Amino acid sequence: MMTYRVDLNSDLGESFGAWKMGRDGDVLTFVSSANVACGFHAGDPVVMRATVAAAKAAGVAVGAHPAYPDLVGFGRRNMACTPDEIYADALYQIGALRAFCEAAGMKLQHVKPHGAMYNSAAKKIEEAEALAQAVKDAGGLILMGLAGSKFDEAAAKIGLPYAAEAFADRGYMPDGTLVPRSREGAFVRDAEIAAARVIRMVKEGVVEAIDGTTVKLRPHSICLHGDSPTAVQMAQTLRSRLVEAGIEIAPLAQIV
Repeated sequence: MMTYRVDLNSDLGESFGAWKMGRDGDVLTFVSSANVACGFHAGDPVVMRATVAAAKAAGVAVGAHPAYPDLVGFGRRNMACTPDEIYADALYQIGALRAFCEAAGMKLQHVKPHGAMYNSAAKKIEEAEALAQAVKDAGGLILMGLAGSKFDEAAAKIGLPYAAEAFADRGYMPDGTLVPRSREGAFVRDAEIAAARVIRMVKEGVVEAIDGTTVKLRPHSICLHGDSPTAVQMAQTLRSRLVEAGIEIAPLAQIV
């Protein structure tokens, strides 16, 4: 009998000063890996420290969630950054979060770029390579990126541990990229539908695109967005349905 195993991750630590974002404490009870904002799109030193501590208490692995320097746009606006800038910005943010992890007695597990940086690098090999090199130079952590994208190619080129990611609550284009947030079909709001999609991804290696065609992907990790109104319900339902389907939930270090 085939054994199925997958990581559940969420983007956390995205509060900033007096502004609170997401339900991190609740979401942490359902995920196995947390992507912690590093201050460029969200988060601040106090929030970073607190999020690492909360993840440790919940037994959840921690990864860095670097982004373009875009607090106002929450890192979701495209920026004309060079590969050198992307490399330096990513390395800087990884180093900052690693310091908080070491202070808490934790090991940094992975790096997952955020928002526009993630989406752009998924399509542009020179940007994916800059991010992969930053991850390697930061200590050979696991790079997490969109399944079937340029991240796969960049990680393989330099022999970097790689985790292919898929999304429970996002729609897919026929080419395997995510439906832009401005378009209809960008989000999957129904937790049961999202869970059924993820089970199919893990067991069959496919997901249905918005035009009804199937996209091939085999994810190591499934992302749950912690800042959506239904984040907790989505996380709870997804984890329950995966377990019922015989799929083991485990952090990336046990999968990649």
